[in-house]
Amino acid sequence: MSMIPAAQYSIVLKLRLLNVPGVLGEVAAVIGEAGGNIYAFDAFEACGEYLEREIVVNCSNEENQTHIIEAVQKLEKVEVLDSWDRTFKLHEGGKIEVISATDVDDNDELSMAYTPGVARVCLAINEDESVADTHTIRKNTVAIVSDGTAVLGLGDIGPKAAMPVMEGKALLFKEFAGVDAFPLCIDTSSPQEVIETVERLAPSFGGVNLEDIAAPGAFEIEEALKKSLDIPVFHDDQHGTAVVALAALQNALKVVGKSIEDITVVMTGLGAAGIAVAKMMLQAGVGDFIGVDRQGVVYEGRDGLNTAKQWLAENSNTSLKKGSLSQVMAGADVFVGLSGPGVITVDDVKAMAADPIVFAMANPNPEIQPELVVDLVAVMATGRSDYPNQINNVLAFPGIFRGALDAYATDITENMKLAAAKAIAETVTDEQLAADFIIPSVFDKEVAVKVAEAVAQAAKDDGVSRQRG
Repeated sequence: MSMIPAAQYSIVLKLRLLNVPGVLGEVAAVIGEAGGNIYAFDAFEACGEYLEREIVVNCSNEENQTHIIEAVQKLEKVEVLDSWDRTFKLHEGGKIEVISATDVDDNDELSMAYTPGVARVCLAINEDESVADTHTIRKNTVAIVSDGTAVLGLGDIGPKAAMPVMEGKALLFKEFAGVDAFPLCIDTSSPQEVIETVERLAPSFGGVNLEDIAAPGAFEIEEALKKSLDIPVFHDDQHGTAVVALAALQNALKVVGKSIEDITVVMTGLGAAGIAVAKMMLQAGVGDFIGVDRQGVVYEGRDGLNTAKQWLAENSNTSLKKGSLSQVMAGADVFVGLSGPGVITVDDVKAMAADPIVFAMANPNPEIQPELVVDLVAVMATGRSDYPNQINNVLAFPGIFRGALDAYATDITENMKLAAAKAIAETVTDEQLAADFIIPSVFDKEVAVKVAEAVAQAAKDDGVSRQRG
């Protein structure tokens, strides 16, 4: 639970204050003593002997919200008229909507947009289904599919509780790449039922983004849909993470002056995202890669490996190292964490090779707090926005789908993902590149544009583009 006042726990206090000197100061003092941080004054209205103000207060958690409201209510010269949680207010009614792309102001427009004119387009699609790719919303629409079994760090909370995350994803698609995306939260935990449902809905969409589906079902669903559908299918928890992590690694290696083929990477957390990161880094040419799960180092011949970990055992750890995470950290050039808080220690980092690179990506609490190793690491990255070098999927998935849709791609290939990673890395110029700036800002709108261009070209190079003209 957050202990630092932050926007995700912010509240608005609508107050009526006695219009005399010092009252507003009393309010500010009480809020500060209660652990809140005043962020803004949203409105101001003078009403004779009273003032009405709306004050935005960042809080540290829900208990802190209540504590601050109660503290202000105790002030004699202040009345709390109303209060609300800004995060819940933002979600009220949902975060996305459907809007019309054309006006219907007269009979002529109506006759073209709907009956009888629409029948001509229907018949054209009946004769040539590819017309649907250009003359329906398939041209720019992605389904965001989840069963709610692995939502963020919340676990299996079900499809309805997963909706706010999927809506947020749709918001980011639109904001950063102009892609229309729609949440499809499916009420089943059966991978086969998810597969069948998406296959039946596929005619309405130009691509499928799989989200927050627990492993190993996530692997099964993606593999089956990639085989059965002729539109791009992308599990963002896996491949989005892998693309951005590789981009960050490429730039971090520039900072420390090391070559990718000469380094050893140690990674903890071998779920869906971890395996995808491993595969992508190996494909990019990492010299040696050592995966570690709760039972220790993964190596060929170890008992109890699932299919994904068996693949990793056969394709990494060439020196057949065994033992614990701490043991294999010694001499490693890079640590990648996709597990949980406190997994590595200061001594583990001290034991790494010269100029160590640490990607502690667990959210909200990283595998090691950056403050503990600030003088030991050459490059540090996390999954959090309040530290430099945030490894965030939003740098990848909007541009990847933008490029795939623009190229009318039938698939998202490994080369398209590698092209996306390269484009993200190259968005950081040589002049900008530094230990605390190896990855572009998530708010840099140029990232999606450059990723889209690179992905579209890779789709053509790989022969999966159906681009017209």
